[in-house]
Amino acid sequence: MRVLFSTTAGAGHFGPLVAVARACEAAGHEIAVAAPQAFHATVENEGFMHLPFPDVPADVMRKVFDRVALLPRNEANRVVAAEVFARLDAQAALPELIDIIASWKPELVVREPYEFASLVAADSAGIRQVHVAIGMNRFGSGFADVVAEPLAGLSTLAGLPIDRGATMAMTSPTFTSVPTILDAPDLYFGDLGPSSSAVELGPIWRFRWPTEEGTGRLPGRWGNPKDPLVYVTYGSVTGGLAHLSDLYASTLQVLADLPVRVLMTTGRGADRSALEPVPPNAWVEEWWPQAEVMPSAAAMIGHGGFGTTMAALAAGVPQVVVPLFAFDQFVNAEQVAAVKAGVQVLGGLAGLSELRAAITGVLDDPEITAGAHAVAAEVAALPELAHCVSILEELAGYDRP
Repeated sequence: MRVLFSTTAGAGHFGPLVAVARACEAAGHEIAVAAPQAFHATVENEGFMHLPFPDVPADVMRKVFDRVALLPRNEANRVVAAEVFARLDAQAALPELIDIIASWKPELVVREPYEFASLVAADSAGIRQVHVAIGMNRFGSGFADVVAEPLAGLSTLAGLPIDRGATMAMTSPTFTSVPTILDAPDLYFGDLGPSSSAVELGPIWRFRWPTEEGTGRLPGRWGNPKDPLVYVTYGSVTGGLAHLSDLYASTLQVLADLPVRVLMTTGRGADRSALEPVPPNAWVEEWWPQAEVMPSAAAMIGHGGFGTTMAALAAGVPQVVVPLFAFDQFVNAEQVAAVKAGVQVLGGLAGLSELRAAITGVLDDPEITAGAHAVAAEVAALPELAHCVSILEELAGYDRP
């Protein structure tokens, strides 16, 4: 069976697809990944065949994000969802994705929820599809309302009824690594209010994504080895965002006189020299394997990115979540706090004034430790991801020889 995976050019969007693709490969199926041309190296580094589609011109995208930077958070999130993902990205990708599906002839399309061109391209070709969740919220009618207008245009371009894209986005089957205890309500960006639409959502299957077994190997010796280890990571994108350039130094400063050891990873975009001198209780790396950190971490400070947040939850590590720029970060932060597996600190850079009290509270509160361990037990009880392959085969009508 041929399975086409489709993604936008975001590591956090592609990551959950990778594990499903590997499970399909292990079962003997043929895999290809449709993704923007700019994402070529990332796809090939994972060992997959890349079927590229065009990127949105940089100057066009820059104009949108210049406008987004000046908007209130909810309005900015609506613009990114509707104008970036559902209109610009999708319209740039659609013609080539239609050709990719026609020429490569997949029996099934597996997509991340914000790569909308494959949603309508697959449907217009009569091919079943599954989307792999990259957050704790379902794609429900509230969020569909936000992207309804650009999806209507996209559906028309694909030769489908005008409401088909939004309907398929809600009713397509979903694979997720999120246990029921963490499910977030439908996303409607606050001031829009919940949708009055009552569309029944598609089926959802929950699996335990594979994780590497770490040994607790750390990059060096620093601080007092008796102090608890606090792992700090704001993801792979944050370091390259100019308006957050002070985030790393400010975090180190807040934690400098606490009785903790800090391991901070910055990603490739941050200016390492701006962090000097690094406090004696801290160690800074561009990257370090999370699987090695989690066994030793007493707590984590993160930005609410899905992959990192779920990794800490699966390991039972309490969190302080500082959501920064994407709507799913705020959803994930709220859910972590709701199940008492950690706390959230709002306000971005300005909110770091609360970080000292937040991390101290997380380290000292047995209820939060218990909450983190309870979520970890829920994750551990999920079926292994390998079981997803038989569901994909059934959806595609594939009869294993």
